[in-house]
Amino acid sequence: MMNKHNEVVCFGEILWDVLPGRELPGGAPMNVTYHLSKLGRKATLISRLGNDERGIALRKIFEDKGIDTSYVQTDASHKTSIVLATPNEAGDMKYDIVEDVAWDYIAQQPDHEALISQARYFVFGSLTMRSKTSRDTLLALMELPCRKVLDINLRAPFINKADIIYQLKKAEVVKMNEEELALVAGWYGNYIGIEEKMRLLQDLFQVETLIVTRGAKGAAINYHNECYMHDGFKVQVADTIGSGDSFLAAFLSEFMKNKDVEAALTFACKVGAFVATREGGCPEYDVMF
Repeated sequence: MMNKHNEVVCFGEILWDVLPGRELPGGAPMNVTYHLSKLGRKATLISRLGNDERGIALRKIFEDKGIDTSYVQTDASHKTSIVLATPNEAGDMKYDIVEDVAWDYIAQQPDHEALISQARYFVFGSLTMRSKTSRDTLLALMELPCRKVLDINLRAPFINKADIIYQLKKAEVVKMNEEELALVAGWYGNYIGIEEKMRLLQDLFQVETLIVTRGAKGAAINYHNECYMHDGFKVQVADTIGSGDSFLAAFLSEFMKNKDVEAALTFACKVGAFVATREGGCPEYDVMF
């Protein structure tokens, strides 16, 4: 498949978020792919689904939405992934991520090299490093020439310090939330302010663009050692599933236009806030921001 039109390639989990009374499509890399597509960017996902009802349903959902699934593999031996998601009173989610599922077995394929090398960004997360097969595939793909975007998703018990440090050293763009920033910065000392923690990681790992989402408090971006802050938009939260993923997609989509950090940050906050008002990580919408 020719991939010259793919601006962004995402790698990692595709799954069903199982909430009380309903199941919704999700997975951070899948959410990013979805929102990039909704925002008019050509994006594709490298992942793996089981050859089961959930896998067939997920593939159909995204094909119906016009999202490229050419690089989503089918696994005859492992089930499509589910995540048990439980909201608290504030709408924030607690996740129980089932192991030994299809996306733990993403295999490297010959067409991945051209796919990624010709893209503008390669987006991957920390969670995919939990299993040997997908980890080995990702490590190989991270060596290809493309601007790399690390989306840190620290979910106990899948937190491996050495793997996260390795990924940080490889990425030009890093996105994490405020709690993840505190955890990673805490490996190196007792740092107090958010800007201090962000500069620490930028200096340690030579990260060009460090993005920290802060929930209802907005977000912060340190770009080439200059910090930009946005207080966010006040909304009625349905749940926070996919809000950070949509933020990342919106930031990349806008930043690709002219590298205006402030404009991209504002746009990303708008999209992330909107997604928080809807259920699940992939709500339907038309671009209206």
